[in-house]
Amino acid sequence: MANPPFNVDEVDAEKVKGDKRLPFGLPGVNKNKKVSNANYLWLSYFYSYLNETGRAGVVMSSQASSAGRDEATVRQKLVETGAVDVMIDIRSNFFYTRTVPCQLWFFDRMKEKDPARREHVLMLDARTVFRKVSRSVCDFSPEQQKNIAAIVWLYRGQQNRFLKLVEGYLAQAVERGAAATKALEGFEQTLGKLAQIVAPFAKAKRKDDPLAGPWDELTSAQAMVAADIDAFATEAAAQAKAWPDSGRDNAGLNTARTDLHALAERCRDLTKQLDLAAKLAGRVIDIAVKELAAREDALWPNADVNRARKALDEGRAAAVEALRLTRYFVKQADWLQERFPDAVLRDVEGLVKCVDRTEISAKDWSLTPGRYVGIAPEERDEDFDFEEALRAIRIDLTGLNEEATELVARIVKNLEELAA
Repeated sequence: MANPPFNVDEVDAEKVKGDKRLPFGLPGVNKNKKVSNANYLWLSYFYSYLNETGRAGVVMSSQASSAGRDEATVRQKLVETGAVDVMIDIRSNFFYTRTVPCQLWFFDRMKEKDPARREHVLMLDARTVFRKVSRSVCDFSPEQQKNIAAIVWLYRGQQNRFLKLVEGYLAQAVERGAAATKALEGFEQTLGKLAQIVAPFAKAKRKDDPLAGPWDELTSAQAMVAADIDAFATEAAAQAKAWPDSGRDNAGLNTARTDLHALAERCRDLTKQLDLAAKLAGRVIDIAVKELAAREDALWPNADVNRARKALDEGRAAAVEALRLTRYFVKQADWLQERFPDAVLRDVEGLVKCVDRTEISAKDWSLTPGRYVGIAPEERDEDFDFEEALRAIRIDLTGLNEEATELVARIVKNLEELAA
């Protein structure tokens, strides 16, 4: 494996000409007797270092795969050996100090002597496969790395490895679903405790009570959460019971994955319910404190409320993460089996295509995956719930407006004191 510096220029051609590690010749010499770009020097070196069964993976500048003139001639000779096995496009921002996109080149010298494989190159465009680490840095999650590898396994006829990965994802989804029940019960308990602490103050009789509506919303959400948690626990237990008897061939795994969609949907819906219940609880507390001076009331145990609110936030975070992981592993299995439903390699628009040398020749010996795989169709987010999103936004906006009003009042007071 190698990650050479990209686009090194002005290499002294006199020093490298005739080098046995450059079996395809120099990639081009300018009038100053310099190699203008060393990318193909590196690629030639790495190819020559391999024995007859050797493999190499090289990170390279994305411009190398379609570079023209003398570099294209070297690339043609490299392709004609049959050793170029897999090309993978990587999006920008995968380096901490550079924003440039790159490509992964994979050589396999054993492929040169295999008539069934030597004429083909797997083109894989992974530019849409990534996760955000920060605003300016991306990488692959462990599962994304495995999914990319699984495509290569199918290309190499290693179907069992593909199926084992799918099976592992489904097993983790079942396991995480069973474990999530405990986290959900913990959230339900913390929500109930907070409601119990706040209830005496919230139920007190007041004229034009601003707390009445939010309290009713909270108690309704609490009842709905309890019912949904019970339904989730029942579904998770049923899936855990059924999983050992599921088939481990492709058909059996497809069936098991489809059956897990009900659990995944409950994860999605429950996450929204937990978030809403936590926001409503916070809204009740904020109204009590800011509008009704609850901290000055004997019915309001402030320290207990603060502890219960913190416990609720922690319980919500734990439960939401447990639900996220359950659904996440189902979605990983979906990603693989929806694209390769028969557990065999096929062309997937915008992602992967196995191309032969004739097609590569027709495109000036380009090894840029994006030129072969096409453009991926736009995916719609079927999980987005506008009604729930707007309701959550309304709750947030109300709280932000109150904070803004309070801040303005404080600023005005400070200005008046400065002017006095």
